[in-house]
Amino acid sequence: MNDQANVEYRIAHLKERLAAEELGELGIRIEHRGSSVNVVGTVPSSHCRAELLRTVNDQLAGLTVHCDIVVADAAAPDHPEEVV
Repeated sequence: MNDQANVEYRIAHLKERLAAEELGELGIRIEHRGSSVNVVGTVPSSHCRAELLRTVNDQLAGLTVHCDIVVADAAAPDHPEEVV
């Protein structure tokens, strides 16, 4: 198996693993771009972010991975929105 196919296989396995775990409901995109893998999305809590990063690092160890995972701010606003 060549390196390209190996990376695609590992990404597919990661997607299956995420779908099987509680993180499966998250809208996470995993893309193979050149020599690196990009993981992008929004999660509901810092716990979910930590769990996602642990899983990604475990599954894609040895690859260059760029993670842009944002924690959604679900807190109530501290001031009213001004409509102009």
